[in-house]
Amino acid sequence: MFIWRIFLNFKINKYYVTIIFVNILLNLVSLAEDVRLKQPKQEGRVRLVGDLPSSGRVEVYHDGQWGTVCDDGWDLAEAQVVCRQLGFPGAKSFMPGGRYGEGSGSIWLDDMNCKGSESSLSDCSFKGWGITDCSHKEDAGVVCETGTNTTSNRQFSVDNSLGLSEDLGLLFDSGSGCDFRIKVKDDSEESELTFCVHSMILMFYPELNITKDSRTLTMDVSQTCHPHVSAFLRYLYSRQIDVSITSAQCLHQLAFNFGVKKLMEDVGRAFTLLLPEDNTFHTQVSMFEYGLRTGDLVLQENVLQYLSWNFEFLISSPVWSTISFHIMDALLRRSDLVVKDEAFLLEALERWIQDKGDEISSDQQASLLNHIRFLLIPVDKLYEMQFSSSVLHRNHEKLYLTGLLRGFQFNALPFSKIRKQMYNMSSEYLPRIYTGDEWSVIFNATTVKYPRYAYRNGYTVGYNYNRGYGQNNRIQTFSTPAHPSALYREQKVFWQAQVFLSSQECSNYGISCYSFPVARFLASGNQNMYTSTIRYSNRLILTCKNENNIFHVQDFKNDMAVIPNNSSMGLPNPCPDDYSFRFVVRPEYI
Repeated sequence: MFIWRIFLNFKINKYYVTIIFVNILLNLVSLAEDVRLKQPKQEGRVRLVGDLPSSGRVEVYHDGQWGTVCDDGWDLAEAQVVCRQLGFPGAKSFMPGGRYGEGSGSIWLDDMNCKGSESSLSDCSFKGWGITDCSHKEDAGVVCETGTNTTSNRQFSVDNSLGLSEDLGLLFDSGSGCDFRIKVKDDSEESELTFCVHSMILMFYPELNITKDSRTLTMDVSQTCHPHVSAFLRYLYSRQIDVSITSAQCLHQLAFNFGVKKLMEDVGRAFTLLLPEDNTFHTQVSMFEYGLRTGDLVLQENVLQYLSWNFEFLISSPVWSTISFHIMDALLRRSDLVVKDEAFLLEALERWIQDKGDEISSDQQASLLNHIRFLLIPVDKLYEMQFSSSVLHRNHEKLYLTGLLRGFQFNALPFSKIRKQMYNMSSEYLPRIYTGDEWSVIFNATTVKYPRYAYRNGYTVGYNYNRGYGQNNRIQTFSTPAHPSALYREQKVFWQAQVFLSSQECSNYGISCYSFPVARFLASGNQNMYTSTIRYSNRLILTCKNENNIFHVQDFKNDMAVIPNNSSMGLPNPCPDDYSFRFVVRPEYI
């Protein structure tokens, strides 16, 4: 009310009054930054739900409602950000899920990664709003420090900032008191737009190099993006914008030009909606190259994850031979690459290098070859590879043979002999997501597709003991070697894969389930013999059966994997009624 009284009491030119009003608003924003008010804007605000003001379950406000935070990746750095955002000196400890009870509604944040210096929790890295594979049993909590003299210095926060965004948006709409013109044109100069804005707003964006004496700014924007410039400029005032599939790339480009990093990241997440729509992979490859040009790491990561999951489909696509060195290099570094086995990956790389010809230099070839994990290639294939005449073997014989030698050593030596070397080459020991019949089984919600029988050294691997019981054909038992090393190939671990579609089915096996479908992947037999040496980081893969499209990969928590609904997946489910489940065993040394 105080602001509006000042506004109404001025009996002078309305444009001057508007300028005064804008100054008051912006000064209040600046003052709020200076004194570090305890509460941020409503969007992204956090609160603690518990018996004490300084401890409880963490909840964050987004899209008009409160939601919780999953404890995946939850550590002291994340707790520090929450406590300081709430005005406490810091965090005493972080609490895993369940300590402060289960929340309700959305789980807004998952896989948090904070540096500890962020001003708010939503400034940290995370999967994306509402993208999670967690349940409310994993709701994270914190215990904050309260200081030594909280009674005498107690403060009460007053936060009426919620309407400021709307007020500033209306100010842009009216153009009242504007003192700066932005001219928008395309390369042909056949189309031009002009917007009158307030220079003080633009001062918040140093990339524009606006000074006190500046009066105009000319922007080169493709004509196809002209319809979205007004919404973008309004965002500079209000920090709110609606993003659609048709506007996403234009808004992203404008955010890049203006240096609005937060908007770039948010729009980059919206790009993920496009990823499953193009089975030719032209769109995905184009989006990665665009993300590389604009330096958008979020967009690059989202595209790379999708290409990693769908790597085998990418290999058979028309765009495979055209992808750049940068994409290939980034893909080969990843452990979430879904591929039959490491030897198959090496063969695909060699075909790609042959297709590229002179485009890939000798140094680039060597760099890519270094990303091949020879240690995880089965020993029988290593033996065959030493006699090959492949392009990488010919061009980089020493490097190639070194990889083979280390692969043989890995298969022949006990883990105790090679443990010291793991810290220098840790990624080479980590399996990718190998989907060969030896390590996985696939079935859908109603029928089971049995893998081919595979024979190694006279015995069967990946075989099934029964067709199913209790749940008809949504249960399967099979076996794998304890580890890819030749030392463990004859030592078997038995697995039981199940998919539950109702609470009654879960009850039949003595477990409680809260959403469906849910998958369970249990080891049985003598796997406990290896707990000091081997761990199993197993994965569940969801694939569209008719479209050959992997749209979701997740791990198992306590042998269970709750399939998230469409709104909480990283990618939209393009085939909600026709997808298959693949259970993948991933043993790794520890």
